[in-house]
Amino acid sequence: MENRISVRGFVEFLLQSGDIDNRVRAVSETAMREGAKLHQRIQSSRGEGYRAEVPLAFSFDTGRYTLRIEGRADGLMLRGDAGEVPEDDGQLSLFSLPAEDAGPEADERNEEDLPLIEEIKGTYRDVKKMEAPLPVHLAQAKCYAHFLCLKEGFSACRVQMTYGNLDTEELKIFRETVTAAALAEWFDGLLKQYLVWTDLRFDWAALRTDSIRNTVFPFAYREGQKELASAVYRTIARGRQLFLEAPTGSGKTLATMFPAIKAIGEGKAERLFYLTARTITRQAAEEAVRLLRAGSGLKFNTVTLTAKEKICLMESCECNPEACPYAKGHFDRILAALYDLITGEEHYPREVILAYAKKHTVCPFELSLDASLFADGIICDYNYVYDPFVYLRRFFAEDEKGAHIFLTDEAHNLVERGREMYSASLPEKDLLKALGVIQKAKGYGDIRAALKKLLDATADAQGVLKGAPCAPYYGIDPLMTRVNGLSNALSKLLEKPQGTEEQMKEMRALFLLLYRFRTIYERMDTRYRALSLADTGGGFSVAIRCIDPSGDLRSCTARGVAGIFFSATLLPVQYYKRLLGGSAEDYEIYAKTAFSPERLGVFVVSDVTSRYTARNEETYRRIALAIEESVRARRGNYMVFFPSFAFLEEVSACYTPAPDGSERLILQGREMDEEAREHVLAQLRGGTGVTERPADGPDSPADGPLRLPGVEFDIEEVEDVGVTLFAVLGGIFNEGVDLPGDALIGVCIVGTGLPQVGTERDIIREWFDETSGDGFDYAYRYPGMNRVLQAAGRVIRTEEDLGVVVLLDDRFRETRARTLFPREWQGIRTVGTGEVRQALSDFWKEWGMTS
Repeated sequence: MENRISVRGFVEFLLQSGDIDNRVRAVSETAMREGAKLHQRIQSSRGEGYRAEVPLAFSFDTGRYTLRIEGRADGLMLRGDAGEVPEDDGQLSLFSLPAEDAGPEADERNEEDLPLIEEIKGTYRDVKKMEAPLPVHLAQAKCYAHFLCLKEGFSACRVQMTYGNLDTEELKIFRETVTAAALAEWFDGLLKQYLVWTDLRFDWAALRTDSIRNTVFPFAYREGQKELASAVYRTIARGRQLFLEAPTGSGKTLATMFPAIKAIGEGKAERLFYLTARTITRQAAEEAVRLLRAGSGLKFNTVTLTAKEKICLMESCECNPEACPYAKGHFDRILAALYDLITGEEHYPREVILAYAKKHTVCPFELSLDASLFADGIICDYNYVYDPFVYLRRFFAEDEKGAHIFLTDEAHNLVERGREMYSASLPEKDLLKALGVIQKAKGYGDIRAALKKLLDATADAQGVLKGAPCAPYYGIDPLMTRVNGLSNALSKLLEKPQGTEEQMKEMRALFLLLYRFRTIYERMDTRYRALSLADTGGGFSVAIRCIDPSGDLRSCTARGVAGIFFSATLLPVQYYKRLLGGSAEDYEIYAKTAFSPERLGVFVVSDVTSRYTARNEETYRRIALAIEESVRARRGNYMVFFPSFAFLEEVSACYTPAPDGSERLILQGREMDEEAREHVLAQLRGGTGVTERPADGPDSPADGPLRLPGVEFDIEEVEDVGVTLFAVLGGIFNEGVDLPGDALIGVCIVGTGLPQVGTERDIIREWFDETSGDGFDYAYRYPGMNRVLQAAGRVIRTEEDLGVVVLLDDRFRETRARTLFPREWQGIRTVGTGEVRQALSDFWKEWGMTS
């Protein structure tokens, strides 16, 4: 077994100290990411014989496993000088060494004859005022110097830390000469500390591997489930990607995790990432591992990464030592907390992380990240792997392939999420807000001037982009001069804070906004577009939008040994395979479902339409009538999905709930929050009604619709009443809603789900028309049908479920729509509004159900 870690990860794990402080940390992390170009300029300026990005490594055989610490030194010079050290700085003297430690041959050599290791760091700080390098940075350079001395037999080495200001490119150099003996003694001390942790990891890995050999699938395989698991295993073994259409009932969570864990037990990988966008699917992944632990005694620890704001122990998520006791001194306590956690627990769910964070007074979010280093499975959001601003640097900073398996659930969501991750904007309202905060503040003259220039440049760019063909860089280049100018002014301010906390908070937010825009600008190529967008409520944004995220996603997936992308609605699979970064060599399969197709009745009402050009009072009345006829075929709970809130409101005004009081109508509110959503779902699941508690005035009448804007609610018992929920396609009820049995017996879907026509969608259409000739499909039809299929998927959740899907739009009769229907939709019936109640009644009667 080989345990690998980067040099940077090694020294940061052992040597970080002090507080968490987002007031400076955000700027320092930005500097690290921005430093690549400065690195290259410094490296290219060095003299003859200088080598850049030199791979160096150290391996230590413990007798049970090998520890390998590796990385790339920024620079190596075997002879000569790499930058002058200013005379007033002098030489660093971090070691007081007797002359004899260097060996007699070192005494006879000029200093320039000694090899030199250089570590380069970019910073926004005033480098002139730096008195010494940061200990963690210097430790990196000393590790490389030690590795070099071991490899080449040098008796001493020069260690040089070069700091460069990212704005001015002014340099500050610290240099010292260290003997090989001193480097070895220093490094051995670190190594002994780290071996405590790797021993723990090795001992656990041995238990894990033995337990995996004895782990069996916890249930009898459903139809097609064994073939699905086999396909996942083969994909991992061959180092490919798999795009898996796995309908509800195929047991995809267990059928992907089980073979991935088996592959880890056979040494084909070391760690799996279970990636998803929603809490409920993370819980499904946790439950799958729990079942394997309970059924076979599996030793496989997982950590669930929860967003910082959701796991924070404070009322306000202010990550600095003045506002948070868990941030103050965090790094001084974190190793003790982590050791206690991993020696006291076998897996690390959210509640365990919180308990240990409280016990040791450390940040729970940071503790969960550190625990991930010792976890076999990491359950987290997509962004921890794919987002260029959020990804886990501790695993992916070196951008090299690691022993990771990526299991991406609900992968259909990753296309739009990918576009968001690789896009950025400059909203006028955010710039004006920042200006308002500092308008009269003292000491902000440079910031105000730079911000006003940026606002002018943003307006100019908006004028150029508005009405102009959108193209890469078009109208953006002049704007970037002002973006860079304001960023430079802000970096100086943030390194030396002044003003109120409100002002500094606003300046940090502005700095990060500009940093994101600059970073995305640097990524721009033919797959990106610059455009002007109108903001809701007035104003505009200048935006850079990623049209095709496939290349960015592919490069991230390539950091692991294999990627499995699966969803209940991955149709058409070639569309998702292309946009998620698949290649011709990768695989795609359609998994079987154990659910009987006959238990789902699918009906197309062909004499209604939701076309924009046909929307009028008569259209709304006809659709309302079709819905009434559908839900009255059998009393029960139904969801009705509409293309927009406006459409929902027009139809609801024409809709009449059952006059006998057996139907309760609920309308999704435009501002509905998660609490309101859960109240509605509780009503559907458990027979509870929801009544708004208004600030004043009487309650809504018992037979009237309930509007749920996210206020407080009273819960009252309602017996023998069916609930009809009017909701919006693509909204909070479209996915992640599990309503088995009679909790939901039918879904009506109004329209084909096409996204609203707009500038961004039209740009997607134009780009794919130019590149592949299928722009409308990529921009509108495929995303729209995915919404429809997701909504329809709320009905059949278990093998015992029985339900109907009613599609209300004449376009569902067209061949191009039906080719996107899942193969489980068998025996689709086309009916008119006057026939739909009888058709549904016949379906229910076939199964012995009556109204």
